Amino acid sequence: MAAPSPRAVPRAAHGRGARRGGAPVTTDPAPLAGLRVADFTWVWAGPFCTLQLAHLGAEVIRVETATRICVTRLLPPYPRDVAPGPNRSGYFNQYNQGKQSITLDLKRPEAVAVARRLCAASDVVVENFAAGVMDRMGLGYDVLRALRSDIVMISLSGYGATGPDRDKVSYGPAQVPLSGLSSVTGYRGWPPMHVGISYGDPTGGLHGAVAVLAALLHRSRSGEGQYIDLSQWESSMTVLPDAIISWTMNGVAPPRDGNRDADMAPHGVFRAAGDDRWVAIAIEDDAAWARFARCLGQPELAADARFATLVARKRHEDELEDLVAAWTRARSPEETTALLQDAGIAAFTAATNRDVAEDPHLDARGFFVELPHPEVGVRRHIGVPWRMSASDCRVRRAAPCLGADTERVLAEVCRYTDAEIAELRARQILA
Repeated sequence: MAAPSPRAVPRAAHGRGARRGGAPVTTDPAPLAGLRVADFTWVWAGPFCTLQLAHLGAEVIRVETATRICVTRLLPPYPRDVAPGPNRSGYFNQYNQGKQSITLDLKRPEAVAVARRLCAASDVVVENFAAGVMDRMGLGYDVLRALRSDIVMISLSGYGATGPDRDKVSYGPAQVPLSGLSSVTGYRGWPPMHVGISYGDPTGGLHGAVAVLAALLHRSRSGEGQYIDLSQWESSMTVLPDAIISWTMNGVAPPRDGNRDADMAPHGVFRAAGDDRWVAIAIEDDAAWARFARCLGQPELAADARFATLVARKRHEDELEDLVAAWTRARSPEETTALLQDAGIAAFTAATNRDVAEDPHLDARGFFVELPHPEVGVRRHIGVPWRMSASDCRVRRAAPCLGADTERVLAEVCRYTDAEIAELRARQILA
């Protein structure tokens, strides 16, 4: 994300005050300092897993190739003042912060030998190809375990390494309907809808990072490495167990019902004054409804038979939402938010990407990072969403240019001589 133009007029995302200061700084070591990760991932799920490990201080070395560039290196957004290029994608540069990059043409046996040497010098190996791809390349767990007995390896495949669907190719957009998320997303009477992002990728990546940490904890206690078989499909389903157990326990499929909630009303996102401005409101109980009615300037609605109880409000929900929307359309979302929050009601502006990028609370917490990149300069990126009082968790470097660390990693990590590296380069193994 590029920094805002100096001529841009800032717009407050909300009415909260914020003390500028940034994230706390600690001189203590990072939790994973001294650990090395050989990263064979691409697209989103795998890189999102290794991003968390980099945030925690691990040395993450991406293995890439110029013969088949990772698709995210070719995806927008690009900075408006820089021509597109494989090192300039905001998408790639977000999810690969803090990492290094080497290039190997793994179709060549000599490149596989280099990769094995890297893995032997690493604590963790991460990959998210379809099941069996690493085995066919000669980089499966049994091979790597013979090189280093305590190695931890995780495969984040679409459907897992076992089962009848293990060989199928997976992409994030297909994971959403396959997981059941689409079946509960949408409006009443409408077909199933996508949720807006490919949930299987980030949920798979985050679950994968947790599994790696658990395996490293096990290794610290036992000296044993292990293989982790993660299914992105299964990790997607973990975010909607209530919908699944509704069927397994009662044989009932939850209905699609837009932004409504079975136990709260009103509950939704309502149009506000301004161009495409919206505000989210959730009334959790009858007491909150009474406070909301006073905010509307109609306290008598608290005792109105149509709205006095949750059951009544659900029965008259269309009428209720028309009433709320008529009120919210007359004022900005910031004004509505401030008024309702002061009354103890859950409400907030439906933030745009600009709102988030300019949010003073996030800025005060040091959530955003701006580090120099050799091709796009200093750009604002999302940083680490947690703070640790005694551990150094942060983005340590901008995302790598393709293959920028090849010579150094081969020399310092894999222990190749300068002459050997030059020969590999000349034979186009490092491509």
